[in-house]
Amino acid sequence: MFRVSIRPQWQLDRGEGVAVLPRLVELLVHIDEAGTLREACRRMNLSYRYAWGVLREGQRAFGVPLVASRRGRGAVLSPLGEKLVWADRRISARLNPVFDSLASELETEIERALTHAQGILRLHASHGFAVEALRSRFHDQQIPLDLKYCTSVEAVTALARGGCDMAGFHVPVGEYEKPTLAHYLRDLRASDARLVLLATRRLGLMTARGNPKQVRGLQDLAREDLRFVNRQPGGGTRLLIDQMLKHEKIEPRRVRGYDTHEFTHAAVAAYIASGMADAGFGVETPAHRFALDFLPLISERYFFACRAESIDSPTMQPVLAELRSAEFRAVINALPGYDAMASGQVMTLAAAFPAIQ
Repeated sequence: MFRVSIRPQWQLDRGEGVAVLPRLVELLVHIDEAGTLREACRRMNLSYRYAWGVLREGQRAFGVPLVASRRGRGAVLSPLGEKLVWADRRISARLNPVFDSLASELETEIERALTHAQGILRLHASHGFAVEALRSRFHDQQIPLDLKYCTSVEAVTALARGGCDMAGFHVPVGEYEKPTLAHYLRDLRASDARLVLLATRRLGLMTARGNPKQVRGLQDLAREDLRFVNRQPGGGTRLLIDQMLKHEKIEPRRVRGYDTHEFTHAAVAAYIASGMADAGFGVETPAHRFALDFLPLISERYFFACRAESIDSPTMQPVLAELRSAEFRAVINALPGYDAMASGQVMTLAAAFPAIQ
């Protein structure tokens, strides 16, 4: 089975139709991660001399240094160098799920063309780190998976209409469970759905490292000095934060940045880490990855829904086996804020949500 990898790549243009050093940004990213130019060169398989040439050309193009070497501190990015690196990270966080969906589609087409494979599982799901892990594990085991990232509402609707075999969606635990479930219930009932638990995860407020604005809760989002970055309209996380704001009697117009949105939890974290916002709402994992502070507020369960008659089908068995494996649960439990203790548990709607009775 072939694995398709698609990643965003951008270049700078001075206006004369000539790209400014296509590898410059990549080099700056590796310098920031490695801390030294020599280690960045090793990771990129570049000569030290060539890398210095790239940096000199970058300085000549912009008119300011991009990197400074300091005794005992390795290589330190200049303010412009940092801006370029954070722009790259925001682009990756925003676009990688889109490219992963396309890569999965291409993998499936190649697999069907080469092997005439039938019964490849079609998964439509809200983007999440546990879903990413499942796709990676399936590929390692040479199990084809046709994955498409979309909103939770779109995924459950696709299941009801026969557009996929399995739909990934998430529902908060506690007082917001019932109003959130209302967005999915009609399609879940139409599908006579069975629910397979993927994981439980924590959500909360992400803030800049050290929490310089002293954010203590949702009420702080209405402060005039606080810049917020939201999630996209129609997404499950957006539905939840809107309910939480309503519960706190905070009108959206009072939240500075309410209409500024990103499409993934990682993109929200990157936006804050780059200094463009002071706070955002999302899962805990990207807060750790981008060295942000995290204030936990609520937990939610992430489910895969499938039709009742398909739960014992050959396409579903590898999913259930993987979710119940000790190896997969260890991978998920290593994600900050995730708990896969009951991963792979199959439930009816009534068993998962007794309140709907």
